[in-house]
Amino acid sequence: MSNWERFIDTFFNAQVMARYLPDILYGTLITIQLAALVIASGLVAGLALALLRSLGLRPVNLLIVFTVDLFRALPPLVIIVFIYFGLPTAGISPSSFVSTWLSLTLVLMAFSEEIFWAGIISIPKGQWEAARSTGLSYGQALLNVVLPQALRLTIPPLTNRTIAITKGTALGSVVALSEILGMASSAVSNSYNPSPLTLGAAAYVILFFPMVVLGRWLETRMRWKR
Repeated sequence: MSNWERFIDTFFNAQVMARYLPDILYGTLITIQLAALVIASGLVAGLALALLRSLGLRPVNLLIVFTVDLFRALPPLVIIVFIYFGLPTAGISPSSFVSTWLSLTLVLMAFSEEIFWAGIISIPKGQWEAARSTGLSYGQALLNVVLPQALRLTIPPLTNRTIAITKGTALGSVVALSEILGMASSAVSNSYNPSPLTLGAAAYVILFFPMVVLGRWLETRMRWKR
C-alpha cells in the first residue's frame, strides 16, 4: 500500500464513514439545536443588559460591568466544567446539554452586551436631544430613535462574535455531549480509524460556512455608505 493509499484509508475510509454517518448526523442535529438556543438566549440577554445599563443606575451598572467582564475573561471550557461538575455539589445537576448551553450563553451575553452598549453610546448626543424635544420619553427615545441606529452599527461585529462563540459547541464533548465532535470522537474510539473525524469536520464546514458567508454579507450590507 502506497503512502497515498494509506492516507485515504486512514482519513477517508468509505466503509467506516458509511457506518458512522448516522451518528454524525445525529450529532449535527444536536449542534444545530444548541447553537440556535445559544444565539437566541445570548443575544436577548446581552441586549437586555445593555438597555438596563443605559438607565444609568450606578449600583446596577457596576454589577453589570463586573458580570460582563467576568464572563469575557473566563474561558468557555472553564465555565462548562464548573457548571457540569461544580453545581452538583450544591444539589443542582444540569445535563451536559444544559451546561454547554448555559456557559456559551453567558459568554455570548457578555460580549454582545458590550457590543450593544458601544453601539448605544456611539449615537451622537444630538439624536437624544432631538428625540426628547419632540416630546418622547427617555424610554421612547431609546427604543424608537437611538436603538435602531445602534443596531445597524452593531450587526457586523455582533455577527462575527456570535459565529466565534457558537463554534464553541464542540466544547460540549468534554462533558460527554453528543454533538458533532463528541459523536465523531466516540466513533473513532470504536472503529480505530479517524475517518469519522473527517466526517465531523465536513459537518462543521457545512453548518458554519453559511454563517460565515452571512456575516460577510451583513458587514457589506450594513456598512455606512461614504
